[in-house]
Amino acid sequence: MVQHTTERWFVVVNPVSGGGKGLGDFPRISHLLRENGIDHDPAFTEHRYHATELTVEAVNRGYRKIIVVGGDGTLNEVVNGLFIQKQCEPKDILLAVIAVGTGNDWVRTFGISRNYTVAIRAIKEGHSFLQDVGRVSYTESKVEHVRYMANVAGLGFDAYVIQIFNHLKLKGYKGKWLYLYSLVRGFFSAKPAGATIELDGKVIYNKLLFSLAVGVCRYNGGGIQQLPRAVANDGLLDLTIIRPVHWWHVVFRAKRLFNGQIYSIGHVEYAQGKEVKITSAPNMPLETDGELQGGTPVTISVVPQAVRFIVTEEFLQEQR
Repeated sequence: MVQHTTERWFVVVNPVSGGGKGLGDFPRISHLLRENGIDHDPAFTEHRYHATELTVEAVNRGYRKIIVVGGDGTLNEVVNGLFIQKQCEPKDILLAVIAVGTGNDWVRTFGISRNYTVAIRAIKEGHSFLQDVGRVSYTESKVEHVRYMANVAGLGFDAYVIQIFNHLKLKGYKGKWLYLYSLVRGFFSAKPAGATIELDGKVIYNKLLFSLAVGVCRYNGGGIQQLPRAVANDGLLDLTIIRPVHWWHVVFRAKRLFNGQIYSIGHVEYAQGKEVKITSAPNMPLETDGELQGGTPVTISVVPQAVRFIVTEEFLQEQR
């Protein structure tokens, strides 16, 4: 049992985020934190799910403020750590993000700058926001697992892109082109599956499915507004359903993927609810916050206002 809590920040650093920016830029980040009077204790991740382990250990040691220096995947692991630990409610922990990852999609919804000085100023100012999260139940190796997501989960095409991207990274490829290449290759290699989508107990879709995004925030895939109507604290999941689509439907409407007009593209549908269940034949792969997590059958339910994040004052003013 924890005997006391500390006002210091625990910093989870992913050294390989952003092609090594997590490690290379951390001395500068740490200096800026000290300049702003933010006392902190860093720990570096060494393997997959290590951020989850570090988070549980930190909370058990009395930390109630955690900074994530990494990307969406690192944030996902930290959020899952909050739900594993038993010392307090997840929303009793204050989380902040200094984005050094490849996609950095979570920060886009909240207008958090990828400029370190600006992001750290927001931490110093201390404005916070209680955000919904998604509870994701999925199947892997015929065993049911549960994880939590802070941003968006994707089935089908989205997960194929992550598979290709991760494979290329393991081969040692780097560069901003990597995700774009994976996106294009994934589009032509992903196969639609026969899927049934049940939303709040009612079947809303029962045919071939190319891609499904379910989330609480707006951005996915390195800046694509896949869920442009999402409100992060409304207690609802947003769904973007994409039926099988020819390449020219996307190429000539690519701008709409980024400007919030995705639902004006043919073959794209919108839905909203509190719990979604997806079954398919064959099984469709799943990614949550950019991390591969098995596949269908999948059930995602919303956990309202479950995690407290540092956000900008401007974001809070927009919510009023």
